[in-house]
Amino acid sequence: MFLMGYDASSDYGSDFTPDEEDILSSLLAQAPATPREDSGLILTNIEDDESPQRARIPHVHEDYHQQSVRNSIAGQTAYLPIEIADSSNPTADVEDPESRSRRDRHERSVSIEAPVNPPPVAPEPEEPDLRSPLERFRSRPMKPLSVTDLVSPSWCELQYWFTLTKHGKKKRTPAMKQGSAVHKTLEEEVHRTVAVDIATKEDAWGLRFWNIIQGLRTLRETGITRELEVWGVLDGLVVNGVIDQLSYICPDRELEATEITATNVPSPLPANQKSIVDFLSPNGSQMLSQENFGAATRSSRPSSKEVSRIYVTDVKTRNTSFVPRGASFRPTAMQLMLYRRLLTNMATNNVDTNILFSHYRLQPDQSFTDGFIAQISEMYYDAPSDPTQISDPDLPSSTPEYNYDTVDLLLSHNSLNQLWSLMMREFHATFPHGEKSIGNVLQAEYRNALDGLVMGSRAFLYDKKTLDTYVEEELRWWRGERPAVGVCIEEAYKCGICEFAEECGWRKGKIEEAREKMRMGRERRRSAV
Repeated sequence: MFLMGYDASSDYGSDFTPDEEDILSSLLAQAPATPREDSGLILTNIEDDESPQRARIPHVHEDYHQQSVRNSIAGQTAYLPIEIADSSNPTADVEDPESRSRRDRHERSVSIEAPVNPPPVAPEPEEPDLRSPLERFRSRPMKPLSVTDLVSPSWCELQYWFTLTKHGKKKRTPAMKQGSAVHKTLEEEVHRTVAVDIATKEDAWGLRFWNIIQGLRTLRETGITRELEVWGVLDGLVVNGVIDQLSYICPDRELEATEITATNVPSPLPANQKSIVDFLSPNGSQMLSQENFGAATRSSRPSSKEVSRIYVTDVKTRNTSFVPRGASFRPTAMQLMLYRRLLTNMATNNVDTNILFSHYRLQPDQSFTDGFIAQISEMYYDAPSDPTQISDPDLPSSTPEYNYDTVDLLLSHNSLNQLWSLMMREFHATFPHGEKSIGNVLQAEYRNALDGLVMGSRAFLYDKKTLDTYVEEELRWWRGERPAVGVCIEEAYKCGICEFAEECGWRKGKIEEAREKMRMGRERRRSAV
């Protein structure tokens, strides 16, 4: 029990006079010290109450409070409207009938259960994120740029921008899932996959390096490998990709022959020097004998010991038999050329591992766990050869002269730095002439998404200048040095299958631009008449 007495030290004083305090004390004295458990009176702390807040409206109107005070001064007995838990009547009234009547009228005029409904507040507009796409989506600790990141904008930069900002990555469609199943089936034709328990991040990356080593060995021994992971550093940025297929089979010999012929075109001869055509023409100064002709032509032929080339193929799955052409083929063309660029970087040991390891926050000198080495050793693979034992570096190796123990091999390359060095030896064994060991003929192979059967293919030549220009321009967008742009009018058909078409300002702007051109054209025609 507590009394609300006058506090002389209070800055505000008491709301009650001494006579009113006596009346209040007498009322409180009639209440029991503690309420009954079944009284229904529950006291809660408002700061702990998580229920919707409601307005607290006093039961006593201010006019009634003033009248009660006047009555008490006149000597009348007046009771404050307090409900007390009583054993016989838990809600017994302890106020006079007149005060109760006033209180009832007041409660009918005000609903104490009405929830607070504050006026709606307009949400504050979100501040635009001024960071570049690279900072927002591909900076540490997030994954680095991928080949997909660089080639997807070639279809439409704005579409890829919407994809990143709304979904973070491309949503996997049923068609993409079917394509993954086809790729998995093709991979299993070349490799056998086994589960490996990984304890550290360095173990995980060691497994990635080991898979590349195995893939290169398989390529040398069988002539083909699939799903080979590659990395590169383009303009200081880590780029990652997975090549669908590498093989020694040229996709288009005629196309390669035209490329070789074009690169072997001789420089113009001096005016006083005759060409081979002059010698073969009827008006030439002399006729070549069969021996001289053979000697002349042999000098322009490739060496009998040709450099074995490895060719890059990308497998695409489709639900239709249509093979893309023109603008629809551009992303695939850029993808294949980027794969060749990254493969060249790896084959020539031209990847800055400091940048690579730093981006992924790896400890390149940390030893692999014993469990990792033990598991890899159990998968002993005896088909490939030691890269140091290859007898003919120009040709794929045949049966190895000896097999080396996997445990000893891993123990002697027991870190990412050391295993990377081993991997570079394998690359040199597979691509002994560096970039010259990689063919310039690139191929896109199209397979049916349901049964995996080949429906068609398209081959083309690698174009370094075109790729350099494209990569430079795309990295400008990734770095935020220019805004994303949409498709040109000639490629507006892409908007019809784009999920972001309705909210694309570029598309609406191009529509208005086309309308304005039509209007100006009509005006010119009318003025000409």
